[in-house]
Amino acid sequence: PWPTRDPFLFCVHHNDRYPSAKGDLTPNASLIGRNLGQDFSNKDGWSMYHGKVVPGFPKHPHRGFETLTIVEKGIIDHSDSLGACARYGDGDAQWLTAGDGINHSEMFPLFNTEEDNVNDFFQIWINLPSDKKRVPPHFSMFWENQIPKVYDKDVNGVETEVTLISGSYNAINGPKPPPNSWASDKNNNVCVWIVKIDSNGEWELPVADSSVLRSLYILKNNRISINDSRVSQNSRVDLIPNVKIKITNNGVKTKLLLLQGTPIKEPVVQYGPFVMNTREEIQEAFEDYKKTNFGGWDWLSSSPVHGLVKKRFSKLINGDIDNPDI
Repeated sequence: PWPTRDPFLFCVHHNDRYPSAKGDLTPNASLIGRNLGQDFSNKDGWSMYHGKVVPGFPKHPHRGFETLTIVEKGIIDHSDSLGACARYGDGDAQWLTAGDGINHSEMFPLFNTEEDNVNDFFQIWINLPSDKKRVPPHFSMFWENQIPKVYDKDVNGVETEVTLISGSYNAINGPKPPPNSWASDKNNNVCVWIVKIDSNGEWELPVADSSVLRSLYILKNNRISINDSRVSQNSRVDLIPNVKIKITNNGVKTKLLLLQGTPIKEPVVQYGPFVMNTREEIQEAFEDYKKTNFGGWDWLSSSPVHGLVKKRFSKLINGDIDNPDI
């Protein structure tokens, strides 16, 4: 995980090159030598994480914050304790407000039986203010064709692509965040952008309000300069928001992540999957979870997957169903 700043809590870049798949969505490779259930080894370039058959994260609870999952490559199967589920990926994003409490699983079924299966996605945790930590859970699906991309060219005609998961750029707005999200108030200036700069390209990051905290994440194998100063790869760079920033890509086409927002400025007490304001609220979260299981679990396993056919869909908490591949 990368360190983050208020209002963000957590950021991780998953980049696994799984082997070809068996016909049952599992890796066509031996799992001997892996600590199944707790495999973060990156052995041979991939991990099973908490999955024992299909890679991923079986049933686990959250309260008091949001998860934002942005998938460039690969498929994720979501299931939760309120009966909602989804299969998404290859450019899609899911924004989940855990709020008062939810159990969910995130599994990574593998479909390609002839070639490697690449999973490449960000998961970002965003805090909720104290008056929103106990709101009803909610999740939104942003399908790939609903997420705006803005294309800029520098003086040499080299292109930069800016994908707007949240916030606005060049008068283009990203998708509407969930209603109780800190990002739903435009005054909070929450931006989540994926920036791709072609080789030898330059891109200027516009200024923002001085009140925001703004960070740029430099992935591995990048050769990036900021205002003509080289930046180490696999690092976070904190930027002065009201100063223009010139970003230069001195290598092959590269990807960056921008996180920005007005800080919530409240105490943060985190214990595992719960993020509240006080230790007493954390204890209450554990007690509530023991009593209610945050809605129960009607799935046949703790790590459900949604069939052998690679079709995206979502069934939201309110029962609405969307099939973008039809």
